This record gives sequence, structure tokens and C-alpha cells, in this order.
Amino acid sequence: MPKQAQYDLPEILTYAADIFTQQGFAKTSMEEIIARTQFNRRAFYIEFKSKQGFLHAVLQYYIKHQLSACQESLIARAEYGTQAIYDYFSAYHQLISKQGCLLVNCISELGRNDEVVQSIARHYYDTLQLCFIACLERAQRHQQIQSTINIESVALQLTCFTQGFAISSILQDGEDDVIIAMSELMSSIEI
Repeated sequence: MPKQAQYDLPEILTYAADIFTQQGFAKTSMEEIIARTQFNRRAFYIEFKSKQGFLHAVLQYYIKHQLSACQESLIARAEYGTQAIYDYFSAYHQLISKQGCLLVNCISELGRNDEVVQSIARHYYDTLQLCFIACLERAQRHQQIQSTINIESVALQLTCFTQGFAISSILQDGEDDVIIAMSELMSSIEI
């Protein structure tokens, strides 16, 4: 009979996401995570093989349980058009205003050399851009935004804003400037 795991993996991944977000990959020690979570060192290496493998699991967990909650609001509320976009940025701002965004931090620190981080990020942001496109198309059909705008271009700008907002939030210590900038972009295309 196989042994039952003696650790709560979701709890460990949640805790590690906070640590990696605050300290970055290079400054986070596995000894610290193992000590604080009571995660067995042997189990850690059996499950994840390496610190980098662990980071990939943490990043996937963070996207699924943190970022996707914001993104789901775009999908669920696409029929509201521009309001869904405002709601997304409000939820995203709330999420990142405390400590930043783990995904953006990983891209900044490891994106050039870590193909898994690149792939995870590319997939997430491609999906986010498609969500923005759906909301903008709906907004255009309901005459909330100008009919002449290039929806794909605006969706790409919003996706890039999302990444930039995470960095800006860190630099400005969570100030609301990110919401103001997004509102200006949206007001420039609204009717």
C-alpha cells in the first residue's frame, strides 16, 4: 500500500508563491521554504526534482488560483463589454497591489533563460488577450466603443498594460496610477 503524503501541497505552493513573489527566485532558499512549511526534503526532491521545477509548479498553481480568478471575470462577464475590462483591472490591481505579480517577476528574472517560464507566460498572456478581444467585440456590437478601432491592437495594449501595471505597482508601492492609466486608454476608445 503506498504511503500517504504527509504534507498539504496546496498550502506549500501558496506559501511559496508569496515567498518567490517577495524575494525572487535567486534569493529564495529551499531551506527556508522547507523549514517554514515542514515539507520533507526527500519528498520535495522526489516530487519536484529541483528548485526550478518547484518554481514551475508554484507558478502554475499561482496562475490557476490567483491570476485566473481575475481572468475568469473577463470570460464570465464578456457580455458587459467595457465594464468587464474595468472590473478585471480593478481585481488585478487588488491582487498585485500588495506585493506584485509572481508571473511578471518570473518573466523579469528568468524569462530569457527559462523556456518553461516563457511558455507558461506566453500561454497565459495569449489567453488573456483573447479574453480582452471577446470583451471588446461585445462592446463594439453594443456601441460602447468606436467601430473604427482595431480590436486586436487594443487587446494587445491591454495585455501589455497588465504586465506593466505589475511592475508599476511595485515601483509606486501600490498607488492607483495603474487604474488611471487604464481608464485613460479605455476612455480614448469609448463612444
